[in-house]
Amino acid sequence: MKLFLYKSYNAFYSSSIWRKRRFTSAGSLVLVTIFITAGLGLDTGQSLIYQIFSFLLPLLIFAMIFSFSFRIQFEIDRKLPSVATVGEPLTYDIRIHNLTGRKQKGLYFYDNPEDPRPSFQTFITAREPGEEKRNIWDRKVLFHRWIWLIERNTKVRIKESPIPELLPNAEGRVSVNTIPRQRGYLWLTGITITRPEPLGLCKSFHVIPNRQKILVLPKRYKIPDILLEGTRKYHSGGISMASSVGDSNEFLSLRQYRPGDPMKQIHWKSWAKTNELIIREHQDEFFVRHALILDTFQKEFYSDVFEEAVSIAASMVCTFQTRESILDLMFVGAEIYCFSSGRSMAQTGKMLEILSCVQTCSDKNIESLQSLVKQSAGLLSGCICILLSWDQERKNFIQNLLSHGLPLVVIVVTKDDPGSIQQDPGPMKNMIHRFHAVQVGDIEKGLASL
Repeated sequence: MKLFLYKSYNAFYSSSIWRKRRFTSAGSLVLVTIFITAGLGLDTGQSLIYQIFSFLLPLLIFAMIFSFSFRIQFEIDRKLPSVATVGEPLTYDIRIHNLTGRKQKGLYFYDNPEDPRPSFQTFITAREPGEEKRNIWDRKVLFHRWIWLIERNTKVRIKESPIPELLPNAEGRVSVNTIPRQRGYLWLTGITITRPEPLGLCKSFHVIPNRQKILVLPKRYKIPDILLEGTRKYHSGGISMASSVGDSNEFLSLRQYRPGDPMKQIHWKSWAKTNELIIREHQDEFFVRHALILDTFQKEFYSDVFEEAVSIAASMVCTFQTRESILDLMFVGAEIYCFSSGRSMAQTGKMLEILSCVQTCSDKNIESLQSLVKQSAGLLSGCICILLSWDQERKNFIQNLLSHGLPLVVIVVTKDDPGSIQQDPGPMKNMIHRFHAVQVGDIEKGLASL
């Protein structure tokens, strides 16, 4: 049954896209009128409405015949920016080269985002938010789920725009202005060139394949500077040893090789000069290292709460000063991940790229992070936790962090009244000024109190 519904909705969506491509607004009106008059004019003896049908049908047929005669040869080249941001204008140029010996005018174009139709597996496993509240018929036919998935996968909407007149073998430039709706990679598959036929009812169209992508970063908010009360922690071997990135400015001296020294610390130039193994020695260093813990644990495939949590994490990454410190981003996906940015390590842009693609985790719980936090606790100066709810599991997780003596800032994202969460700080009752609940739709106001 579900496979039948999936194929039916797929076919319906394909026919809808074809109709929008093939017919102009006037053509769509004529098409609807033909169907109406066909039904009302069956009895030609009682009504003359069939004459409207007899006039419009051949008109539309001739228009469609004209529309199939469209032949062009164009070369296109997009100039995409490196990144875009959810909710902010995205503008880029497209170069169009007319390869024909004829002047081309009256043309329109639109860029084609990737097909938003979900896979069958996604269709049967994903759950629309609030689906359990729908009536039994809607839960069986899954039409609202299909519409929600299409809307969810539509990362951008690009309107049809005119192309300036192109002389033979000449180039022209057009601009695309749009606003990305979802984070992650936005794939553009090609350019559709259209031209209305002389009657203005149908459109000729030609698709020029050109597959490119652009990274859409999460929405970000203004966040005040957060001053955690933690101290600098000792990292044996300096920042190079702590981050496993090789050499750094913490070089101290050269010395003779000792059994057990790692090969990566050999000073090759000195070895070449003296023909003896010489080792680089690093000084030990104390520095600040903070953890940004993102809660990804929820059963739903998608939720506004999770999207806002990702946006808050991205805002934290951009706000935190990592020139003299390290920020570790910790979350659970298919595996347990820990990404670091700061001194001699990945920069903010890489961290934002990771957050652009992070997904929810439905087969694990927040206890999965306990082992990672336990391993890192001795190196951390403080933690910022962004949580999706404030249940007992998460309270226990926070209690465990406090048991390591770590200064904490806890942010709980909720759709409900944040006041009820603020009244139940749980293990954060002695640090109520570090415990914040923010509401979806009013995030920036909630973050202003940090």
